Amino acid sequence: MITFNNIVKILTILTLSISLFSCAKPDWSKVGEPDGKKRAQKNVEEGKGVIFDFGKQKGGGDFLFASSNPLWRASLDTLDFMSLSVVDYAGGVVITDWYNDQGSDEAIKISIKFLTNEIRADALEIGIFKRNCKSSNNCIVNKIENNLSDQIQKKILKKAAVYSKDLEGILKKKRPKKKWGGDDK
Repeated sequence: MITFNNIVKILTILTLSISLFSCAKPDWSKVGEPDGKKRAQKNVEEGKGVIFDFGKQKGGGDFLFASSNPLWRASLDTLDFMSLSVVDYAGGVVITDWYNDQGSDEAIKISIKFLTNEIRADALEIGIFKRNCKSSNNCIVNKIENNLSDQIQKKILKKAAVYSKDLEGILKKKRPKKKWGGDDK
């Protein structure tokens, strides 16, 4: 007779066996760095981790979050003529306030959604909205479907490529040079 306890045991054994057999075999031929701090620093330099220095007081610091993302920086620089209403790096969204020329009844708003951090054509989703107000209580908002969003996207991608190249140069200068041959002491 199959009881509830037997079903739980069978499911547990199946789950454990699947998880154990799906694990990749570790490569034991590589020798790891025995010093934890050096290993952590190497992981941070390779982009694999984060160092939290709570106890140390330093003058200044390296802020490598949004400012190190070339696509993010290029987007903010491209939209610098407009005031921003929403800027959410974690959510990957930038939305501007309504922008209009003096005396005009029309205004535009631009929204950028970041789909990836990689610099490529499908990394951004740009929406441009147009507001036309005949009076203070009578406004119509429409999404604009023209090549302006393509032009903005191209400008952002070009700037991001330049920023990425500059960032690579800065990171190469910060990395310690490897010594080939001889002692590393």
